[in-house]
Amino acid sequence: MATNSSLKGKLTTTGKNANQVQASSLPLKDLLGTPTMKKKFEELMNDRAPQYITSIINLYNSETSLQKCEPMSVVSSAMVAATLDLPVDKNLGYAWIVPYGNKAQFQLGYKGYIQLALRSAQYRYINVTPIHEGELIKWNPLTEEIEIDFEARASDAVIGYAAYFELLNGFRKTIYWTKEQVEKHRKKFSKSDFGWKNDWDAMAMKTVLKSLLSKWGILSIEMQKAVVEDNDEREIKDITSESQNGYNGAIEAEVVVAEDIPMDEPTPTEKQPEGKEDDELDKVAEQFDKGLI
Repeated sequence: MATNSSLKGKLTTTGKNANQVQASSLPLKDLLGTPTMKKKFEELMNDRAPQYITSIINLYNSETSLQKCEPMSVVSSAMVAATLDLPVDKNLGYAWIVPYGNKAQFQLGYKGYIQLALRSAQYRYINVTPIHEGELIKWNPLTEEIEIDFEARASDAVIGYAAYFELLNGFRKTIYWTKEQVEKHRKKFSKSDFGWKNDWDAMAMKTVLKSLLSKWGILSIEMQKAVVEDNDEREIKDITSESQNGYNGAIEAEVVVAEDIPMDEPTPTEKQPEGKEDDELDKVAEQFDKGLI
């Protein structure tokens, strides 16, 4: 037999679900205007939150294909861009909100990768560029010796893309993909032609630069998150409920470690008194959840 407390619990749960469905079914502009959404963007963007929300609405209104997507998926994608502090204006090329059927997904542009790399303060040079017919003199994929003469361009036809970076410690890496290699990669991994139809060169440069950085670059925590989120198979999450701190995901990458700092064992005087270790761990966990460490 149901008790008063169990019935109350069921009613509370039903009420929460009803509110969540109601929020999820709101039009985009109304959804962004809810107190929950405003608070989340204010936490990420501070005083720039109203301007950022306006840019999301402008993007949505200018893209018919996005208007066919679930508003919640558009907001979820925009929230990822806001977390990385990147604009969603498609003309800037830092981050895109791309439709996949009736859902939108976040995609990082090549300028976004460069911006995140520069923020890490580990890169002296980083660039990616299209190579036109007549410009490529020599390319050795084993030694990574590349010779380009940009003055020798024979036509505007693009034959490939080159990406390069040099770290502050002197480590350098260069890769070159032919246009055919990029197209093969696109057919194998891309779930949508939306970005490729709008700006093939920008998507190609992003693909080559992402390959370079994810395999050989120094990846800050921010860049690791960007690489994980920039994934066609990323699950769209409902962010009207309380979001979890952190993210679950991993990338396969050869990371260049800036330095290896050994961790010494604590001396007896440094060790925590018996019975206080759990309290210290709880404090550390609380600080981590709050983003203080």
